[in-house]
Amino acid sequence: MDVSEAPALKASTGSVSASAGLSLDVNRQVAGRLREYSGLLRQQGESGFRSRAYNRAADVIGALERPVDEIFSRKGREGLIELPAVGPGIASALTEILTSGRWSQLDRLRGDSAPEAIFRTIPGIGPALARRLVDQAGIETLEDLEHALHIGGLTVAGIGKRRKDLIAAVLAERLGRRPAVAIAESPPPAVSLLLEIDRIYRSMAGAGKLPRITPRRFNPMKVAWLPVLHIRRHGYHFTALFSNSRLAHELGRTKDWVIIHYHRDGEQEGRCTITTASHGPLAGQRVVRGREDEQRPVVA
Repeated sequence: MDVSEAPALKASTGSVSASAGLSLDVNRQVAGRLREYSGLLRQQGESGFRSRAYNRAADVIGALERPVDEIFSRKGREGLIELPAVGPGIASALTEILTSGRWSQLDRLRGDSAPEAIFRTIPGIGPALARRLVDQAGIETLEDLEHALHIGGLTVAGIGKRRKDLIAAVLAERLGRRPAVAIAESPPPAVSLLLEIDRIYRSMAGAGKLPRITPRRFNPMKVAWLPVLHIRRHGYHFTALFSNSRLAHELGRTKDWVIIHYHRDGEQEGRCTITTASHGPLAGQRVVRGREDEQRPVVA
């Protein structure tokens, strides 16, 4: 569903329907998405811990006597976190749904991820820039974009200081941030743990032991080719998939680049890319892109 088709979920305008019944439709729609995500997690082999968490949150949202978009418009993301069964991770999901009409995590498990559509809802980001954010910077969510602007040193053609400040201001409003508060960055999983997940994923995918989803992007024949892994290790929930980006297809790396999404209770979701290094001291080794300095060459 495109953003334009979901005006009831766009709470960033601050408008709430005069009809209480119609307003509470927002709660039912949002709860429905949370339940769909929970169901897809179970279908794709998730252990049940995370799917139960999203199901509990769906029950809470569905039973609210106030529209969830009204809570968000009045109190921002912190107001969502105050709700029972809604921690920072689920609050981030709700924020994305309410501000853009889409949810990248759900799109990913459906196989119809199109992050460019989310970015095009932000003033100052047109189709070309949205595509560069995805293809050049590997950004997929509003949280990713916020992190890149403030912490990750975003360098993409077309984003100068003025536009960066504009986008940051819009994100602060949409995500319920207070401008004076710095964005907290949780330490990512150890490189060794990420490489272990990469090894497990590629091994199980190669053996045909993982469920496969049907990506809508770059898949005109609608083939269910993309294996997905859900696994818990050391307090993290990991979701691993081969990259289905335009660049991965153009370079023939769809079976080499592995995207790992990770989440720990009480924290926001993070993401990394693992690939085979083509040059330098780590040539031929699997590396976590951007964290090569934490790895040592393996001596044969």
